[in-house]
Amino acid sequence: MWRGRSGLRPAYASSRWPAPAWFGFVVMDENTGYNKVEDVVGCHVEDAVTFWAQNVSRNNDILKLSHALAEVCPQANSVFGNPDFTKIYGGCFSEDKCWYRCKVQQVISDEKGRKFLCSLIFEKEIKMRHKATYQDGTIVAQAEYGKVDIGEEVVKKGFAEKCKSPINANNCEEKKTDVAQYQPWNAKVSAPAWENRPNPSESNRLKGHFGDQIGTNMRNENHTGNHMPFAKEKLMACDFNMGSKISLAKIKQDQKLIVENEKLRNEKEILQKENQILLKNSKELESTIAQLNHQVQEEKETSKETLKHLEKTLHTYVGNKMRSLAAQVEVLKDVRHSNMNVHFGDNLFRAVKEVTERCLIAPSSLGKLEKIWAEYNLAQEMIQLCKNVNESDILILERNEVQQNLYSAMEEFILEVDELPLSERSTILQELSGSLEAIYGQASEADDSEEAFQQFFEWKQTKLEEFSRVRSGTNASLQILATWFSGMIKFFDLTSEVSLKSEEVVGNVDEVLEKVESDICKELEISLVEHDEADKEIILNAYNKVIRKIRQEQHLINVVQSKYLASVEFKKQIVEWLNRSPNIDNLLSIKKTLKNVKARLRWKLVEKSNLEESDDYSEYEITKIKEEITGLRNSLIQEIYNEQEEYERLSCLVQKWFPELPLLHPEAGILKYMNSGGLLTVSLERDLLDAEPLKELSMKHPLVCLEVQEQKVLLKGYSVDVSTEAKAIERAARYHRAWSEFKEKSGLLQLMFLFLCKSDPLVYLMVPYYPGASVGALQASSPLTSEEILKVMEGVARGLHTLHKANIVHGSLHTNNVFAVNRKQGIVGDFDFTKSVDQRASANSMVVGNLNLISPELRMGHLASPSSDMYAYGCLLFWLFVGDQEFKIKENGTPEVDELNMDDKVKSLLLNLICSNRMTAEQVLNDDCFLLPDVIPAPPQNEPGEELECEKTEEKGEDIISSENKTDEEEEEIDPSQ
Repeated sequence: MWRGRSGLRPAYASSRWPAPAWFGFVVMDENTGYNKVEDVVGCHVEDAVTFWAQNVSRNNDILKLSHALAEVCPQANSVFGNPDFTKIYGGCFSEDKCWYRCKVQQVISDEKGRKFLCSLIFEKEIKMRHKATYQDGTIVAQAEYGKVDIGEEVVKKGFAEKCKSPINANNCEEKKTDVAQYQPWNAKVSAPAWENRPNPSESNRLKGHFGDQIGTNMRNENHTGNHMPFAKEKLMACDFNMGSKISLAKIKQDQKLIVENEKLRNEKEILQKENQILLKNSKELESTIAQLNHQVQEEKETSKETLKHLEKTLHTYVGNKMRSLAAQVEVLKDVRHSNMNVHFGDNLFRAVKEVTERCLIAPSSLGKLEKIWAEYNLAQEMIQLCKNVNESDILILERNEVQQNLYSAMEEFILEVDELPLSERSTILQELSGSLEAIYGQASEADDSEEAFQQFFEWKQTKLEEFSRVRSGTNASLQILATWFSGMIKFFDLTSEVSLKSEEVVGNVDEVLEKVESDICKELEISLVEHDEADKEIILNAYNKVIRKIRQEQHLINVVQSKYLASVEFKKQIVEWLNRSPNIDNLLSIKKTLKNVKARLRWKLVEKSNLEESDDYSEYEITKIKEEITGLRNSLIQEIYNEQEEYERLSCLVQKWFPELPLLHPEAGILKYMNSGGLLTVSLERDLLDAEPLKELSMKHPLVCLEVQEQKVLLKGYSVDVSTEAKAIERAARYHRAWSEFKEKSGLLQLMFLFLCKSDPLVYLMVPYYPGASVGALQASSPLTSEEILKVMEGVARGLHTLHKANIVHGSLHTNNVFAVNRKQGIVGDFDFTKSVDQRASANSMVVGNLNLISPELRMGHLASPSSDMYAYGCLLFWLFVGDQEFKIKENGTPEVDELNMDDKVKSLLLNLICSNRMTAEQVLNDDCFLLPDVIPAPPQNEPGEELECEKTEEKGEDIISSENKTDEEEEEIDPSQ
């Protein structure tokens, strides 16, 4: 028996192992005379020389049994990876349903030989010629498939070797060592057959092929987990089964041979691994050598191509050289002509000189002026805080003395500044800053270094020297080249009498050309190549410092000019008050005139009343008295205007020069006028005004209409107490200040006068009267067009912007409080100054149709804000554009805009006004709707009726307003300015 040279394969030691029929093959040198023939079918291959087979007569039965076992016990997955020699493995053998415990002895890999043997015997009928039988029962046979000797085929493929000594059935004693070494269950027993099957289909067919010839004694053998070495266990089993009389010494000798065999196998495995490593290294070296050879070949090819190119270009070298040199000289001429010295910071150098040598110095009188001015402001503050008249006299004297010093310092400062060229210097600095920023970009805010200018000067000097040296070298090289050309011209001139030799003419022309080209390249590099990082840092540091110097000087000029203008204005205004203090004589004279006019007006009113009560008066006398009363009222109003102008003049004096006036003249009421923003007057009285009550517009507060200087005005009365009076005046004053900043362009209703009633706890407010101009009245009588709506609502947005800019929340924006004067000027009406903003915002009159103008957050209890004003504004705009269209109201009270037929721009604006994140008034003013109002289509309207006359329109509007606003006493009153 022999085995192949296919390496190592798994060998197992088992505590219980089946005794299936095993067939190997041998190649015999001579016939032993034992030629029993048995027909079998190959069923499994273990390695290149070992296979399993079953008797042909039992093939069908075994196949049926295999299928039955496969259904009961399906094929399990094999254990993958390298088996561990120290572990015990277990498995259930399907054929006999017995469990076996195996231990790995050796690992042998011979996949190629196994596949070859499998192709020869698998599921094929094989003739097994018995050649010999060993003492332990092992049968040595010769396998043949047809005329093919399987053993011979395996030998031809190199997977086995022939046995050199004949095998004799009677000399088992002599060959026992070889038998023990090569018997398959000793050192070459593999794992169960199902773990090495080539594919699942084949494995299913082969299940159970190993159980037919298992001995009965082995099936009944007790397997209690014995872990004795497999070879020893098998030898003992052979002794017991065969009844042999092998001595214990022989068994030990066999075991020793087995151990030595294992050592040899381990050494062989190590040598094989080392051989594999050497083979791998050899392959890597071969690959590296191949790559190097390839690179050498590529370099050879490149060298050949380069040589060909050189040979090709050699013929045109001189022409190409001269053309290249001529092109470089041409570029150099352009560079020199365009004066590229800017790259060396010439403009920055001039700027440094400008800000250091011609820098404007602050006037010497500026510090003195600022010091005295601070003393003057402190003195004015002390007088303003003083409450005692006696103490104020001392403070006034000290202030006047400081005022004289300030005047003298201002004169000195003005004279010194007049000598300075501030405007010219400012222009120079501005132009210098602009030119530098155009070249170097935006200056950095980083701190500039003190040595920035010095480093820049040294860098520039170095660069200039280097550039001068390079340029001189270029000029010298070009001169040498020109001289060489001159000699060549003479040499090739056959008519020339100059005798020159070729050696003298040609000379070292190659060196001359190389030198010229090198010098030109150096100069172009210096002139054209960008600076490196170090050069850029030096330039930027100097540039940042120059810009800082420029800004400091510009700031100084601005301060000096500001102080100069303030000094000139102060000197101009204070010159008349240097030796005297202002008085209130003019104000007192006006008040005296007012008393006279009021007395005459009262007398005429009494005469008119007496004449009307008499029985014999004439219409002429009544008319004459009414005209006189009207004239006296107009004179009264005019004198009040004069009084306000005088109050305004005195207020300016108090704020600028004489804060002591309210303290010295408390009877004049200057502080009251100033605190009311110029709105409060004490010279106007309710009984002097012949007003016509407007009962239909007076709901909670008295409201009258009168004419003042040919202008219709409304007089609104508000009930106040001690606490609400001051708050109402304060709120009205804030509103009036906001209006006064822009006046007619503010988008707000003007407040004309505010005065208190002497007999009743009432405060009266006089405002202009616009009959029928509220958007509520207009939409009920003659609706606005789309263009008119946008014009009016643009004015309303401007009015809200004016209020919000002054931190005032209107809180009472509704249809009767928004006016369209002349159908094109939108004005926001005033509000009840006796109420807080939250009280105004919660009024029930904030409703138009079924649309609530109160924002969702106000209904949830939040405070009123500019955002809630913009919500009311958006609802009004929505109401004006919707017209008679039906619309839905969402659960939160906001109108549904998306489904309406409306211009996209208007719809977008409305969506941004009724949402939670609303636009501000300023953003509304910049919206596309107001920038391009002509593209907005008109809102849908009813069929127009006959055009009404102006008087009928106003009367109808007033009647509608009156009927719409007949509400409970808790409702807010209607704005009477409509």
